[in-house]
Amino acid sequence: MTGSPGKHERRGLLLVVSSPSGAGKTTLARRLLEAEADTLQLSVSVTTRPMRPGENDGVDYWFLDGARFTQMREDGELLEWAQVFGNSYGTPRKDVETAIASGRDVLFDVDWQGGRQLAESMPDDVVRVFILPPSAEVLESRLKSRNQDNADVIAVRMAQASNEISHWIEYDYVIVNADIDRSFDELRAVLAAERLKRERQTRLTSLVEQLQRDLGESFRS
Repeated sequence: MTGSPGKHERRGLLLVVSSPSGAGKTTLARRLLEAEADTLQLSVSVTTRPMRPGENDGVDYWFLDGARFTQMREDGELLEWAQVFGNSYGTPRKDVETAIASGRDVLFDVDWQGGRQLAESMPDDVVRVFILPPSAEVLESRLKSRNQDNADVIAVRMAQASNEISHWIEYDYVIVNADIDRSFDELRAVLAAERLKRERQTRLTSLVEQLQRDLGESFRS
């Protein structure tokens, strides 16, 4: 018999994680990136926003001028893009396609609009997970405990949360984040299961054919 067992080659996937502000999306994303550092990378967006102190080009964002961003958008070089508070943000297509073709997964920490655009651009590769808070009271408490926003900003975020949550039905998986450790385990389980999908394991056909040939030879002998 020929052939040997081993790690099967596979196509990477786009893991989109969305939630209203304060539901725990960023914390879960960071933990997942740390736990899956060998095979999972964060998508680095391009933006026209000025670089802030402590940020690094190519690490936090790729910082571009408006003309270059417009050119990328018009040339189809962006998988998704949006304008936020007068600045443009987008996901470079080439970097993502290169990563998943090599078997690496790409994590996206984006809102429902970005998730929808990614699903339209690469429907066979996108897996969408929505993070829900267990209650409105818990969401408000988490926003206040961050000590990042004043009362007016928190009120705006709470008002926006209802609209964001209304898009949960568009997602493949929904995690109710009542406990961060349990939610992390659930998010990691989603990633593990999606990696095993038949259509992403690119060598399965040749493996099965080889197994059948080897089993046929064994039976005849």
